Amino acid sequence: MNGKAILTAASILAMTLSAAKAERPYDIRVGAAAVDLKADDSMVIAGSILPRHVKGQEGKLRAVAVVVEKPGAGKLAIVACDVLFVTRDFVDPAVDEIERTTGIPASNVLVNATHTHHAPSTAVVHGYGREEAFVGQLQKAIVRAVQQANANLEGGAQFFFHLGEEKTVGGNSRRLLPDGMITWLGPTPDQGPATGPFDPQLPVLAFRGPDDRLRAVIYNHSTHTIGTRRGNVRSPSFYGLAAQELEEELGGIVCFLEGASGSTHNITRVPVAEAVKRFKAAVKDALEKARRRPVDRLVAIKRPFPFKVRQFDEQVEDQKVVTYCRKYAPHRADSTIRVFRDMRKKLAPMQGQQRETWLQAMAIGDVAIVGVPAEYFTVLGLDIKKRSPFPYTIVAELANDWIGYLPDRKAHELGGYQTWMGLHCYAEVGTGERMADEAVKMLEELKKYRRTRTRAD
Repeated sequence: MNGKAILTAASILAMTLSAAKAERPYDIRVGAAAVDLKADDSMVIAGSILPRHVKGQEGKLRAVAVVVEKPGAGKLAIVACDVLFVTRDFVDPAVDEIERTTGIPASNVLVNATHTHHAPSTAVVHGYGREEAFVGQLQKAIVRAVQQANANLEGGAQFFFHLGEEKTVGGNSRRLLPDGMITWLGPTPDQGPATGPFDPQLPVLAFRGPDDRLRAVIYNHSTHTIGTRRGNVRSPSFYGLAAQELEEELGGIVCFLEGASGSTHNITRVPVAEAVKRFKAAVKDALEKARRRPVDRLVAIKRPFPFKVRQFDEQVEDQKVVTYCRKYAPHRADSTIRVFRDMRKKLAPMQGQQRETWLQAMAIGDVAIVGVPAEYFTVLGLDIKKRSPFPYTIVAELANDWIGYLPDRKAHELGGYQTWMGLHCYAEVGTGERMADEAVKMLEELKKYRRTRTRAD
C-alpha cells in the first residue's frame, strides 16, 4: 500500500471514529411492557355521579410502562394506567418498590391515569367508593410493568419525535349558556360560545432499535377519555383502543398519556370507532414525520406541592347545584343534589386544611414532560407549554396523584360543575396557576442539565 493509500485509510478511520463519537448522544437503551388488569361485572365503574355496573369488556385495561436509559446515566420510567384516577396512597408504595427492585429513583418514575371512564373505580368520588381489590391489583401491575420494561432494556435504540395534531376529536366543553351558566352533562357546540381553549397537539415520542423496528411509542392528547364502541362495557376508550390496535399493526408497545383535559370533551360527538381511526391515523402520520433527536439530557425532578382545601359557603354551593340541575337535568336532579350535599358534609370539617401532593418534570433530550396531579384545565396546560424553556413540552395530567379538578381563576368566576365544591374539586382558587408557575420553574432547572443525569429532591 503506498503512502497516499495509507493516508486515505487513516483519514477514513478517523472520520469513522469521529462519526461514531458524534452518534453517541443518540444511543439509548429502551424497554417497554404492558400488564393486563383483570376486572369483572361485579365491580363499580368510575366516571359517573352515581355508582354503575357494566357487562363485558372491549379491549384490555392495562398498566403500560416505558423505561429509557442513557448508558452511564440514570433511567426514567413512564407508566400509563387505564383507570380514571391514580392516587398517591397506592402510587407511592408502588414507586418505592420500583426504586427498591430496579434502582430507578422515585423522582424518575411518572405514573399517569389515562382517565378512561369505563374501568373499575380507584378513588372515592361522588356517590361511590373504590374497588379495593382492583386497586391492590393495579398497584402490583404498576410495579410489574416497570420491572418487566426494565428487564426488557435493549441498547442501540434511538429517539424520534414529532409534534402532531388531532383537532377533530374534542373541544372546550364549558359553553356559556344564555342564562350565564356553564354547560355540563353532554354539552354541544351549539349551546353557546366556548369559555376556554382546546389543545389539538398530539406529540409522539418513538423509540426505534438499530433495525428501525419500533420498541415503544408514547403519544399524548388532551380530551376527556369517554366512550366505548360496544355500549355499556369496560373499555380503555378511544385512546387505549387506538394504542392497542397500533401495537398490532406496527409492533412495539404503545403508551398513551392524558393531557390537560379538565375542560375539554368529545363535544362534536365523533363516534368512538371513528375516533380510534382518527387517532391511529394521527399517530401514524406523526411517526412518518418524526425525526431522530439526540438524548443529551435525561433528567427528572419530583417535588412535594402544598395546597389547601378551600373555604366555602354551604348555602351558596348548594344553590349552584340545585339551580343548574333543576333546570338542565331535572330527571337526575334529586340524586345529583344529594350526592353533592354528602360530599360537602365530608369536606366541611376539612376547610383550610393543608394538603400535599406531587409535581413532576422530566426531560428526554429537548422534549419535556410535566406531570400534574389533577384534572387540569387546558388553558393552564397551554400556559405551561408557552412559558416552558424547552422547544417541546408535554403536559400529563392525573400524574402520581389526584386532587380533583384544577380550574383557572376565570373558570372559578364563571362557575360550572368542574368548580362546584366536592371531592372532585376542593383545592383553593388559584392553585392551578400556582402549580403552573412551579412547573415552569422546575422546567427551567431541567434546562440547565445538559449532561445526562438524574436528580432527586
